[in-house]
Formats: sequence, C-alpha cells, structure tokens
Amino acid sequence: MTISTHVLDTSAGRPAAGIPVRLERQDGDAWIEVSQAATNEDGRVAEFLPPSADAAAGSYRLLFDVAPYFARRGVESFYREISVAFIVRDAAAHFHVPLLLSPFAYSTYRGS
Repeated sequence: MTISTHVLDTSAGRPAAGIPVRLERQDGDAWIEVSQAATNEDGRVAEFLPPSADAAAGSYRLLFDVAPYFARRGVESFYREISVAFIVRDAAAHFHVPLLLSPFAYSTYRGS
C-alpha cells in the first residue's frame, strides 16, 4: 500500500509547503501513529510508508497541522488541525488524499 497527499492553498492559488502531516491507523478505539512528514515546496508528501512497511487494510487518517502554516502567512484561520479519515480495503492499492485548503473551508477527495 502507498499513501500520498497534496495540499493546495486555494486562497493563495499555490501549493501549501511546510504543513506537518501525521498518518495514523485505528486500532480498536485508539489511533496509532504510523508515520509523519511535512509537505514539500510543491505541497506534497509523496509517500508516508517505506516500501518495507507492513501495511494492512483498515481505518486510517491524515492529520494536517495547518495552524502554523496560516500563522507564517499572517492569515487568520478557523482551523487549527484538519483530520481526514478513510478506509483502506485493498492493502495493495495506492491512496492519494489531496486537501484543498483555505482559511475558512477545506475539501478533500480520493485522487489517483
């Protein structure tokens, strides 16, 4: 399984660089950290899991820590953190989870 993301700041019309993102997997009632990264200059995290990772089907979430990003830009934002939870049914598939971001709204979808 591979998981990637791309964060676009729709209010600025550009990629959102430097956003810390954490990947977590649900284990019962708890969320377990799998990995963490930060978006690059193009707003991307190309891979959250190393090729040798033991990935399994289940519930996952990406946590985007957007407050520091907006603070660096001097922009007031309604959001501190954005959580995108999703279900992995095929552990052999690729999951691209883009985030379209603005200070007072966001949208996401399953990309390719």
